[in-house]
Amino acid sequence: MNADVLRAAYGAFAAVVRPLGDEESWRPTGCTGWAVRDLVFHCTGDAQRALVALHTPAPGAPDRDAVTYWRDWAPDPVGAANGRRWSRVSAGMFLDFRQLRDLYLETAAATVRAAADTPAELRVRTQGHVLTAADLVTTLAVEATIHHLDLVTDLPDAPGPAPEGLAAVRATLDGLLGRPLPLDWSDEHYARAATGRAPLTDADRRTLGADADRFPLFS
Repeated sequence: MNADVLRAAYGAFAAVVRPLGDEESWRPTGCTGWAVRDLVFHCTGDAQRALVALHTPAPGAPDRDAVTYWRDWAPDPVGAANGRRWSRVSAGMFLDFRQLRDLYLETAAATVRAAADTPAELRVRTQGHVLTAADLVTTLAVEATIHHLDLVTDLPDAPGPAPEGLAAVRATLDGLLGRPLPLDWSDEHYARAATGRAPLTDADRRTLGADADRFPLFS
């Protein structure tokens, strides 16, 4: 089971969130239109979704794995704008950021515990697809790690993502690309560029060849 990867990724994210106060919660992030509090609310919802999935076995064979799960997440400007608006309004209902912070921390901890207690081969349903619990947990670690990079955009003293999470992101992106990345990018830059958070240079495009038109690999 990949619970150790999730524990590392969620633990690193929680280490950034835990000391934040209300003032820091209004800092911008790497997610367009979202402040820190909005991103924390979104990640709380992701952990809640995981808890539901891990406690709801699904019939039928898996139709997604830890890599193919992301193929549905193509750029969607209208859907993204609606999602940003919903998270901003919902996060704004917490008059004291500490309430949202503590909700995230306890929900994330519960998700890690549930992941550790769930058989890796259990089939679960999330986002309209069936996948094994092990693959679900990997997708959660990938999302948390990418959002960790978003979270610390304007928090220069905050710790970075867990190496285990970054390794899971690279493996996922290589899987979507269909080959190891032919560029000497750091894990962090690969995560940003492959999800549309950093532009490709002309040199990047020449090296990637036809694959350059496939970026972002997901968003």
